[in-house]
Amino acid sequence: MEYSKLVAITGLPGLFELINSKTDGAIVRSLDDKSTRFVSSRIHNFSHLEAIEIYTIRDNINLVELFTAMDKAGESLPDEKDSAAIRQYFEKVYSDMDFERVYASDMKKMVKWFSILKKNNVEIKLSELPEEEPGVEEQPQPVAEEAKPAKKAAKKKEEAAPAEEAPKKKATRKKKEE
Repeated sequence: MEYSKLVAITGLPGLFELINSKTDGAIVRSLDDKSTRFVSSRIHNFSHLEAIEIYTIRDNINLVELFTAMDKAGESLPDEKDSAAIRQYFEKVYSDMDFERVYASDMKKMVKWFSILKKNNVEIKLSELPEEEPGVEEQPQPVAEEAKPAKKAAKKKEEAAPAEEAPKKKATRKKKEE
């Protein structure tokens, strides 16, 4: 299971693996009970875990950075229902977090998500873009075919523009004659 395929869905607890997307929703599998179902995008919003950022006192960080800090800390996770214990935990694990803008409910969610990821042995890392080989330049694609229709469209506009201006000039001449 890849971290890049995981989503959080509004109104539904836990995390889900995105199996397939459709125009009106997505087919997802729950990481908790492994059930598969269709979720409508008309009712729910989908948030990829890779796209979620956390407020800090400096620059925002990706959720992956927080999860790796939680993993490296090696401390046991606090009880999900104890807001004070969760806040103390995050003060130890990631002290740069902006605790005025990150709510207790968000921190509870992060603890739940981290425990779900650990249970399912998900490797927590961002998907990487394919790296280019050094010294190899990309060959430019031929643009000549695309440029021809653009030239024809521009030519048609030029031809249409004088035709539109001509009647306006005649109308102004009639007013002058009267």
